[in-house]
Amino acid sequence: MSSIVVCGGGVIGLATALMLGRDGHDVRLLEDDEEAPPASTASAWSDWVRKGVPQFRQPHNLFPRFQQIVGTELPDITQRLLDSGCVWLDLLQSLPPTITDRQPRDGDDRFRTLTGRRPVVEAAFARAADAEPRVQVRRGTRATGYLTGSAVAPGAVHVTGVRTAKGEELRADLVIDAMGRRTPSVEWLSELGARAPYVLSQECGFVYYTRYYRGPVLPAPIGPALAALGSFSLLTIPGDSGTWSVTLFAASSDAPLKAVRDAEVFHRVVDACPIHRHWLEGEVISDVLPMAGVLDRYRRYVVKAAPVVTGLLPVGDAWACTNPSAGRGLSVGLVHAQLLRDTVRAHDGDTGALAVAWDEATERVVAPFFVNQRRADRARIGEMDAAREDRPAPSPDPAAAALLSAAMHDGDVFRALIETVACLALPEEVLSRPEIAAKVANLGGLGADALPGPDRRQLMALVVA
Repeated sequence: MSSIVVCGGGVIGLATALMLGRDGHDVRLLEDDEEAPPASTASAWSDWVRKGVPQFRQPHNLFPRFQQIVGTELPDITQRLLDSGCVWLDLLQSLPPTITDRQPRDGDDRFRTLTGRRPVVEAAFARAADAEPRVQVRRGTRATGYLTGSAVAPGAVHVTGVRTAKGEELRADLVIDAMGRRTPSVEWLSELGARAPYVLSQECGFVYYTRYYRGPVLPAPIGPALAALGSFSLLTIPGDSGTWSVTLFAASSDAPLKAVRDAEVFHRVVDACPIHRHWLEGEVISDVLPMAGVLDRYRRYVVKAAPVVTGLLPVGDAWACTNPSAGRGLSVGLVHAQLLRDTVRAHDGDTGALAVAWDEATERVVAPFFVNQRRADRARIGEMDAAREDRPAPSPDPAAAALLSAAMHDGDVFRALIETVACLALPEEVLSRPEIAAKVANLGGLGADALPGPDRRQLMALVVA
């Protein structure tokens, strides 16, 4: 592919453009928002306007798989992130006290990653794209539809470029849809007479409340970063430049907990969680930021083994997105971007074969992350509902429960569990390892202690106090 248009200038669009540009393609990246990234970290957080990214100031995790790909494919980004105040984080810092064998293992460095707030991270990628010779970043250029040409696969619309709001027709050998969870691609293709792709769309069922803090020392990770506490969960994420975030999320149907949008209520609830209250010990630098109406959405453009469209590849959230509380969006998106570069490289010049190969690669490598996350979300909603209604929680998935239980008592199983959290491996992969399977079988019945926090009655008292 000599000419590629990438629609969407978020982190995944920028990373995709950079990898394709460095692989020898001429890339034009179209971004609807006009404003370039500010020069300073402080301005990136406080002043940068990104109307096209509704979750721009919500918390984001950069898991070790994200850093692994950056280090391999875009090593200069690592230094840009460090220069912007991002810091190294070791996920093994949260090794449970119930594990007595605390000796390091070969390969433990794979659990290290950089961490930073989304505006700061995106600014680093944007500056790298601005400096890349084969990438032309066109901010303030809104795509409004696709151009088409002669079909290259039976029954499939063939995309040959993009039409912009200014009336330009930008022809390309390949178009990448990196327009995120709200991408209009399905509608645009329908207007062109394309067959309907497979689309799954459902509200994920959570509502999120986040507050940011700053201090001279980042809070110690005493418990898990994502903690299930009855009818709500807490997510704590270290950031750049001495900042961090605390997110409380609950079922969107839990009306009383909407009160945590109030700063005093938010503080009271988190302060009632013994291993999390120290995350409040900093200077408050934001209001309580709510986010709701998040959809689980999955789009597949190969139906019954035949492509709906050729010349167009979706990547990241434009392909599939789910509940952001696990924080895997950017990491899985970067896995997808690297896979896209590899797939384009293997099928250069054959857009018909590329469409089928991209679907196959996506389903094989990336779709399991989406499927597993939806399964975990449904289970967590069930637990929240049971806690709220004062009834027994539904039985957990036996394999997941056994892995979690064994991980609380064995250092190797804990590392295997963290591999799944960090997007380094899928649960089914680590459970297929004979040595891990044996330890899980031996220790999986010990159970895992519930994390300390208010029960439902105490929680309601905190909410209405």
